[in-house]
Amino acid sequence: MRSVVIVGGGIIGLFTAYYLSEEGFEVTILDKGDLSNSCSIGNAGMIVPSHIVPLASPGIITKGLKWMFSSTSPFYIHPRLDLRLAQWCLLFYKAATKKHVAYSIPYLKNLSLLSKCLYMQLAEQHASVDLGLEEKGLLMLYKSEEAGHEEVEFAHLARQHGLEAEVLSPEGVRKLEPYADMDVLGGVFFPGDAHLNPAKLNAFLVQHLKSKGVKFVTNAKVLDFAFSGRAVKAVVTDKGDYAGDYVVVAAGSWSGEVARKLKISMPMLGGKGYSFLADNTPAIQRPAILTEARVAVTPFGNKVRFGGTMEITDDSDSINLNRVKGIHDSISKYYGGFSCDFPEKKEVWSGLRPCSPDGLPYIGFTERWSNVLFGTGHSMMGISLAPATGKLLTEVLMNRKASVLMDAFSPDRYN
Repeated sequence: MRSVVIVGGGIIGLFTAYYLSEEGFEVTILDKGDLSNSCSIGNAGMIVPSHIVPLASPGIITKGLKWMFSSTSPFYIHPRLDLRLAQWCLLFYKAATKKHVAYSIPYLKNLSLLSKCLYMQLAEQHASVDLGLEEKGLLMLYKSEEAGHEEVEFAHLARQHGLEAEVLSPEGVRKLEPYADMDVLGGVFFPGDAHLNPAKLNAFLVQHLKSKGVKFVTNAKVLDFAFSGRAVKAVVTDKGDYAGDYVVVAAGSWSGEVARKLKISMPMLGGKGYSFLADNTPAIQRPAILTEARVAVTPFGNKVRFGGTMEITDDSDSINLNRVKGIHDSISKYYGGFSCDFPEKKEVWSGLRPCSPDGLPYIGFTERWSNVLFGTGHSMMGISLAPATGKLLTEVLMNRKASVLMDAFSPDRYN
């Protein structure tokens, strides 16, 4: 039986283990934490084939510079003397072009559609498990003419690439959200999007994998790797060495640090996001993005999660309540009939999203080593793209034809 050691027990690592175990591999997952605070557990849980444009795109630089001067804005970079930060920003700047967007769209679209399909299969195969999976679409809500123009242009772009998109008037938005007294100029509705409860998904995967014999080693810090020729023979941790025929690095925002131990250049920064839950009264019906505020809204029955911000930082622990205030202040501006208390600090979740400078994930084998694969760099799309990533890694590891084209996701593109 062939064996695989997966570095990282977040949603990408779990789905990779899921598909590998289905194929009979012996799998060990190493995680530096205890699996209770994965970056994906507290996120919006959106499955969004509509998100076909990478984070690095025209206009984002100008917006980012404007947001940098507000402590409650959607985007912030912690200024610090850090060569890797400077390199990442330069690469991001170079990637934020129309040409890069046009190149990336087919890859992201196909990856997203594959993921959506795999989620539907997962729900069908485990019908007795409640993942909170619902196909209620996604609303892109806007209050200004400038944002409206951008969203309508994007709706046309999405249609050109075969996705369904509906441009809505304020009245059209209110028909889909009849209870929250919507205060918007309009919206775009993507009926093909879906959402689920990320905490339920995570709990199911961990339990299922344990029942399949997958071994979990928690609170294990990766110190180094043991090499033999062009192969990695073992992962060296503070809890011992773990050998496998293959190694998959799915360590989220720490993947760049792990890659350096493997002598690979993989630009990666952590983009901190925050979220909190509130009582869902009056009931918000559908997931939404508040476009000017860059806030995600996901209803989970009698609760609703609000999340957002992209805080480029290497600080994984602290909570910046000014960032949370930016999220909270935006809610009533769009949902005129909805109000909620500002959350206490202990009620705020935060997580570091793994951000590549070109907005594309790293998926597949690296040429540096004969038996090392990566699955990381999904930014805000970890939940959305996780099943497809795990499936693709399993396919390429088994030398099968990949379900979708992967060359844009090469882990070696910056080497």
